[in-house]
Parts: sequence; C-alpha cells; structure tokens
Amino acid sequence: MNDAYFSIRDALYEKPGPKARRRIAAATAVSLVALAVLFYVVIHQFYITGQLDARYWSVFTKLTTWRFLAKGLLGTIKVALGACLVSFSIAMLMMLGRLSSVKPLSWFSTALIELSRGIPTLLFIYFFFLVTPQMGITLPVYWKITLPVAVSASGVVAEVLRSGVNAVPKGQREAALSLGMREHKVFFKIIFPQAFRYVIPALIAELVIVLKDTTFAYVVSYADMMLNARVLISNYDALLSIYLVVAVIYILINYLLHKISVTLAGHRKAAAV
Repeated sequence: MNDAYFSIRDALYEKPGPKARRRIAAATAVSLVALAVLFYVVIHQFYITGQLDARYWSVFTKLTTWRFLAKGLLGTIKVALGACLVSFSIAMLMMLGRLSSVKPLSWFSTALIELSRGIPTLLFIYFFFLVTPQMGITLPVYWKITLPVAVSASGVVAEVLRSGVNAVPKGQREAALSLGMREHKVFFKIIFPQAFRYVIPALIAELVIVLKDTTFAYVVSYADMMLNARVLISNYDALLSIYLVVAVIYILINYLLHKISVTLAGHRKAAAV
C-alpha cells in the first residue's frame, strides 16, 4: 500500500490478535447488556410517569408536524452547507498563510488558526449577534448563525488541509520544480488535488460537527429544526417525544455522514493497493 494512504488509525492501532478479539467481544457483550438494562430502566421510568401516553405522541400523526420539522431541517441544512463553504474558503487562506515562507504571514495565520480553534462557537455567535450591530454592520439572520459557525470550524479545517498537504510525498514537488513549473502551479495542480483526496473523510467528519453547531441557531431566532421543535413543544406540551424524534433525526443524518466518510476512506485505500 502507498504510504501516502496510511491513515492515522493505521498508525495508532495495530490489528488485534485472537486474545484481543476475544476481550473485545466480551467487553462488547457486557456493554450491550448494560445498555439494554439502562434502556429498559429509562423506558420504564417514562411509562410510570406517563410520558408514553398517546397524547404526547399524537402530534406525530399530523402531516403538518412533519412538514414543520422538514422546513426546519431544510433551514439546518442550508446553514450547514453555507458554513462549510465559507469555512473551507477561510481555511484555505489560513492554510496557505501558515505554509507561507513569509514568516510574519505564517505566524499571523497560525495565530488565527489557534484563535478559531480555541474560542467556543457560542461566543462567535454572540459576537456576530450582539457586537457587529453596534459596529454598524447589519447582517441577515441566516448569516448571524452561518458566519460564526464557519469561523469556528475554519481553524480545524485549515489544519486538516495542512495535514493533507504534508502527507503528499515531497519528491513530487521537487520533481515538478525541476521540470520548470512555478511554485503556485505545483501546489494547485499537483500537491493540493492529492491532499484534498486524502482528507475528504476528515472534512466530512468536520461537517458532522458543523451540523451539530447549527443547533445554536435559537440564539439568533433562525428557523432551524431545533427552533421549530421548540415551537411544537410550546404548542403541544410534548417536550420528551418531540426532542426524542428530533434527536433521532440528527443521529440518522450524522450516521449517514459517518458512513459516507468510511466508504470514501475505504475506496481511497482500495485504490492505493
């Protein structure tokens, strides 16, 4: 297998032997039993407190409920996709700056990356929601949630892209330069296309984090799925059932993204064999 396709998981974890597999199987069985018991206890507690009564679940027999949640889900997806595009653009600039041979630019980009990674997303949201209006900058509600989520994710994305660039064998750059190609053409035509393929699974994993960060949209009153769920709860007084259904929807979306990431990583390794 090409060393460029050697993943971090391959480096950190060896393939388990027979004894390790038996221990893993035993631990998995114990964990499943413990989870089953916990699930029973939770469901039983819901039952005896009346949380499983039909009146709390009848809201999902109405088509308007699903339409309202779907409208909120569409808003969530719009924010997530917009944040991903903006984040990738910012991350590209920060990554190029950090890789620059100009030391002040590299230091400045590194500081921005660490700042983005170190500040919680919620603080960025409060900045765009409360501070920018005082500076005379009025943003639509969509951008009040999309921009802070994008800025928060950009530092991580920049480091992911940089790791992909560093994974490309340096001999390719040297060979291209020896043929007379200019530095920027070598990067964008040879280095970066390979680096991007290496980090696609990691970028999809970051999309999961971005999707979860969109749940802060209630701060700016943006109509995402969580805000619409709050409206349904206030109208039908069915907190547990609605939050459980919304949680399942988020889990299914994140699981789908995870499977896409795993599939792409498998195809990448298969192509390298």
